[in-house]
Amino acid sequence: MKEVKVALLGAGTVGSAVVRLLQANAEEFNLRAGARLRVIGIAVRNLEAPRDPAIDRALLTTDAHAIIAQADIVIELMGGIEPAREYILAAFAAGASVVTGNKALLAEHGPELYDAAARAGVDLYYEAAVGGAVPVVYGLRESLAGDRVTHILGIVNGTTNYILDEMTTNGESFDAAVKKAQELGYAEADPSADVDGYDAAAKCAILASLAFHTRVQLSDVHTHGIRDITPEMIASAGRGGYVVKLVASAKRRANGIELYVGPTLIPAQHPLATVHGAYNAIVVEGEAADRLMFYGPGAGGNPTATAVLSDLVAAAHHRVHGGLAPRELAYGELPILPPAQARSRFQLSMDVADHVGVLSEVTGTFARHNVSISGVTQESPTADHLCRLTVTTHEALQADVEATIADLSAAAGPATVSTASFVRVEVA
Repeated sequence: MKEVKVALLGAGTVGSAVVRLLQANAEEFNLRAGARLRVIGIAVRNLEAPRDPAIDRALLTTDAHAIIAQADIVIELMGGIEPAREYILAAFAAGASVVTGNKALLAEHGPELYDAAARAGVDLYYEAAVGGAVPVVYGLRESLAGDRVTHILGIVNGTTNYILDEMTTNGESFDAAVKKAQELGYAEADPSADVDGYDAAAKCAILASLAFHTRVQLSDVHTHGIRDITPEMIASAGRGGYVVKLVASAKRRANGIELYVGPTLIPAQHPLATVHGAYNAIVVEGEAADRLMFYGPGAGGNPTATAVLSDLVAAAHHRVHGGLAPRELAYGELPILPPAQARSRFQLSMDVADHVGVLSEVTGTFARHNVSISGVTQESPTADHLCRLTVTTHEALQADVEATIADLSAAAGPATVSTASFVRVEVA
């Protein structure tokens, strides 16, 4: 059996799980790959840091370039942009294929990496970049190559899903739910990348690039986080038959692609409404296949390591038997629509004075901006004579909704006092 030499960059939670699973199932992985997979080195920043017992310390090195130069396949699990980008380009230059889970790097520099891999005639695999163990990258890149994808809607960040689930099921505040997520290891000490939506936006860019064969970058994705979500907003959504989820949405329109990450009202009967804890789920709609759903653990050492190892087996098989991973297909060249041109259903909650004629004034403002209303609910007035008004629209242009809000906020007399929330609404 031929030997394939593997260099591992990074020995954190996922890297350690890759080594552990590769050792535990070595014979089976070798048979699947058609080659003996041998780890020749593991590049780390600190040789003295505590390590998983599965890591052979004799393999540790701080000289990543040295092991890259000897490898047939490089697994990059360091994260971040640099030096990960430098190392991957060095691997391609040395004739090595690359397996990575680095969604931020792919969202920022994907085209550069795809082109470099193609020029070198080697593989670039990245199943672990989106959804952990959920095989959505493979599904879009290969299984759905026979269809025309029209919409992707997914929960692609397990940390925020856990936080919102705790707020929904246990009535936790945002801060308390974040703290629990940190204690369980779902959230970092600085949870900004998750709660501000940037992690999900990077994944959205990758999924949209695959689905629509158009190069999409992180900066193309209109992004909102969940810091402003309160238990009161979640309770109000529940009374209306919705749950609040942070979703990534990529939708093909006649004039381009809409890209959005943010808190969204999901109908209770929608498949995503029942996704709890730190799980991920991605719903893909195609013209022929209709609606498909990919569901499973979206993070964690072992689930993510399975995606890495799947890519490793495929890349190793190509090294031994020939063939290459599917190339980037960026023939679509669809324009990215600005946020104001996006169309969706929306829900606005506002505090209005408890006076005769206010509802007529509010609905008239919506009509002037061509925003059709599908439903209105009003709560009992408070001691200061304010009522909470919740307005749900039919599908409308976001620019028109924003103009409506601006007019309501600027109105004089018995008009809107403040806009409490402005979120998208998905259909079942």
